[in-house]
Amino acid sequence: MTMALALSVMIGIAITVAVFGFIWIGSPNRVQQIARRLEESTPPRRSLEASAGAPLFRDEGLSALPWLDRALGNWSKIGDFQMLLAQAGIETKPGKLLLTTGVMAVLSYLIVYSFFGSVLMAAGVAVVIGSIPIVTIWYRRRARLRAFEKNFPEAIDLLARAVRAGHALYNGIEIVGQETNEPLSGEFRKTFEEQRLGLEFREALVNLTRRVPLQDVKFFAAALTIQDETGGNLAEILANLAATVRERFKIRGDVRVKTAQGRMTAAILTSLPPSMLILLNFLNPGYSRLLFTDPYGITALTVAGTLQLIGAVILWRIVDIDV
Repeated sequence: MTMALALSVMIGIAITVAVFGFIWIGSPNRVQQIARRLEESTPPRRSLEASAGAPLFRDEGLSALPWLDRALGNWSKIGDFQMLLAQAGIETKPGKLLLTTGVMAVLSYLIVYSFFGSVLMAAGVAVVIGSIPIVTIWYRRRARLRAFEKNFPEAIDLLARAVRAGHALYNGIEIVGQETNEPLSGEFRKTFEEQRLGLEFREALVNLTRRVPLQDVKFFAAALTIQDETGGNLAEILANLAATVRERFKIRGDVRVKTAQGRMTAAILTSLPPSMLILLNFLNPGYSRLLFTDPYGITALTVAGTLQLIGAVILWRIVDIDV
């Protein structure tokens, strides 16, 4: 128990030091950045509307640190990581998140190794601690996409009503961006701004499907693209699309109800081994002490944890039915 408590305390200290240290090192003053860019560049002549509502510059840097910005610029997968951040609604630079992940992993490795002297255990803890930012990004992405999907039919209905009232499709998209809540409003505003600034309507819709990779959004983009090219009753198309999305959402709810028992079984099977280990360590610490002190015990615990993670992934893949 003493060693487990010490491990928990040191990991908490490592996370705290990593996060606050990186914020202090890697976050330059935003006012100084803007002032420096205004001195280096001469802004073009803009309309009153643009000067009031749009920023002067768009920061496309990957990191505030020059060396990290150059390194990430040579990484072939940086575009996919940026898209992941956009889908999660996170505006933080990729370099900041990746550096935070690295610092947390290195600090946790050094602390665990200094206390236990096991490279294997220290590496396992470093992987777990270092993956916390990435797991958080995936969780926020999933929650944001679910919120978008839940309110998407209402946004389509609003767009259909705007078209019936005599508004152009582009103006209807602007209305949806103004009248709905996040994340719908932000995504529709981006789509409207892209086509207003000269991007083709088809390309703006393609960008929307990349930022929101949902099947319903792909149906929406395909329907608007076909209507824009061939014509037709746009209001009726949008009404039918909203009904289809609602029906798919209803079917998905029915599937989740029917698979509730399987998901509960997967949760029990996944949580049972670590729960029993914690309970056993609490009731009889000496019985399981060898798992944390003996090299063979640490190896067995690491292998068991790895197999447990693999089994959990397989179980959740089985019960996660896509509609």
